[in-house]
Amino acid sequence: MESYNLKTIHVLMFPWLAHGHISPYLELAKRLSKRNFIIHLCSTKANLSSIKSKIGDKFSHSIRLVELDLGTDLLPSCYHTTNGLPPNLMPSLKLAFENSKPQFSNILASIKPDLLVYDFLQPWAPLVASIHHVPAVEFITSSSTMTAYMFNFFKGKPMTEFPHHDLIAYRDYEFVHRANLLASNEAVKRNAFLGIARSNRIILIKGFKEIEGEYIDYLGNLLGKKIVPVGPLVQDPTHETEGSKIMEWLDGKGKCSTVYVSFGSEYFLKPEDLRELALGLELSGVNFVWVVRFPKGEKKTLEESLPLGFLERVGGRGLVVEGWAPQAQILVHESIGGFVSHCGCSSMMESMKFGVPIIAMPMHLDQPLNARLVGKIGVGVEVGRSGDGLLEKEEVAAVIRRVVGGDEAESVRREARVMSEKIKAKGDEEIDVVVEEFVKLCSTTKKRRNGSFDGF
Repeated sequence: MESYNLKTIHVLMFPWLAHGHISPYLELAKRLSKRNFIIHLCSTKANLSSIKSKIGDKFSHSIRLVELDLGTDLLPSCYHTTNGLPPNLMPSLKLAFENSKPQFSNILASIKPDLLVYDFLQPWAPLVASIHHVPAVEFITSSSTMTAYMFNFFKGKPMTEFPHHDLIAYRDYEFVHRANLLASNEAVKRNAFLGIARSNRIILIKGFKEIEGEYIDYLGNLLGKKIVPVGPLVQDPTHETEGSKIMEWLDGKGKCSTVYVSFGSEYFLKPEDLRELALGLELSGVNFVWVVRFPKGEKKTLEESLPLGFLERVGGRGLVVEGWAPQAQILVHESIGGFVSHCGCSSMMESMKFGVPIIAMPMHLDQPLNARLVGKIGVGVEVGRSGDGLLEKEEVAAVIRRVVGGDEAESVRREARVMSEKIKAKGDEEIDVVVEEFVKLCSTTKKRRNGSFDGF
């Protein structure tokens, strides 16, 4: 469906204050804006400033940024994002976000949207929307696999009922991560279910049936609602002048000879993990581009954080970048033969879309299950850890060599390539279903702006 006989629908999008959330919301906004939707994307100034350049002239009329002011009583405005946020400040950010309900209500009253799309664990948002007679739909940016696992756990159902429970599971040394994510207080569990209950008719979720069909169906049965996948929602590569030196460096490397190493914008490696990863990269003998990040406010330098003499020893085959790199642009470069990734949902989807094999190195939260999924569908290989859950340089080096130039290289590269071709062939077909669901929902709501909506 390329065009729709409907009047313009205004959607207010309200993601959590994390780059891994606002980025897929923005990509969904772009796709909807091509189908006669006007999107109002609401977040803090700290988050909106990071995406302004990604909107450009093409979407400037159909995607409108709406600033949410959290005040400075709990946190200075530079900390109104999880990007670079010191972990000890996360509770303050969550509290400041919840305290913004009155302002969010004013935004709803001002914009008068036809629909609200809200994030996981924000059950207060649809409640505020209902006061303004605005229907709401929840959009979950985690994988269906992780979300199904979580609600299976919350409902107290035996894990033996979970599809492929022997493969898609936390390992003994990862139970602490499972506890941090799932063994939350009752308020968190209650908010998870309230968010689902207050979503009108459907739940949107990032991903597509070709890789997570079983888990999408299982989740729908668990929750009693229709689960609508929205596709991978990966940003197209752009030519960032800021990253030109990295691209020039990659131009001098052979085809599929280099790994890209990044752990997202919100996870910071522990000193012992950083050390073993560095030594593993050195030991592998493979070219690499490594993006290293430190929390805001930490006075650290690369030289003092990395093993003594590391930068000198890796010489011309290793490029270490602090802070930021144009990830999509790097992943599509022909010299990239693997992505050493934490397996956050967005990075996992990005790697699949661009056909880059994943060297999975999950750190916490949902990442271990995403890493198992990567192994199950054959588009990557996971780096094993010791019985105590520690990274070991020898294993890091061995897996990098296997994926980039070893016996498994061609097979995993082929699977990654096939997955990429599937994603490209599908295009945005999932968005057609999303549009159809949104139009149905808007056409039946009591609040109708600009007359009634026409169906198909």
